[in-house]
Amino acid sequence: MNSALATLIASAEQGDRAAADTLFSTLYDELHRMARRELAKQGAGVTLGATTLLHEAYLDISEREGASFPDRGRFMAYAARVMRGLIIDYVRRRQAQKRGAEFEITSIATDVDVAAGFGADACELTRVSDALDQLEATDPRLARIVDLKFFCGFSLVEIASMFSVSERTVQRDWEKARIYLHRVLRDDLPLS
Repeated sequence: MNSALATLIASAEQGDRAAADTLFSTLYDELHRMARRELAKQGAGVTLGATTLLHEAYLDISEREGASFPDRGRFMAYAARVMRGLIIDYVRRRQAQKRGAEFEITSIATDVDVAAGFGADACELTRVSDALDQLEATDPRLARIVDLKFFCGFSLVEIASMFSVSERTVQRDWEKARIYLHRVLRDDLPLS
């Protein structure tokens, strides 16, 4: 990781608001790409814009006390987790509206709405999110690898570089995480 970025992360972590804003600006393009990718995974039912999602995630991250980002990988994984949570909340609100909930006024997206990969309803998204939360409680490193690979779009080589381990180690961890998530999601299926 380049030293200027490491300095920004350290300053932002210590509460320097200007450093946090500069860090966000520095990583903006990569975060925007990640927001588009995250929305694309959600299926045609999500019409939230990538820019709107990114800005909502920034507001959420900037308001959290005690959030720690010792390196770029952890910051990106945390941002992916925040975006995932925002999308799940968005889908839940949309489904509540379909069942007669109050109308909601939303802003117009500043970019092309992404007709977004799960194609699933809020229940399915919640199951996946809960499974990832369980993985986080069981093995935080595996959960970070899932966030970096699946949600951020980093390659195994890039993740290995972030963790200072071999690509094979990350590949094994990725497989462990996939098996864990598969088992949790499979066991969660209703018995019929």
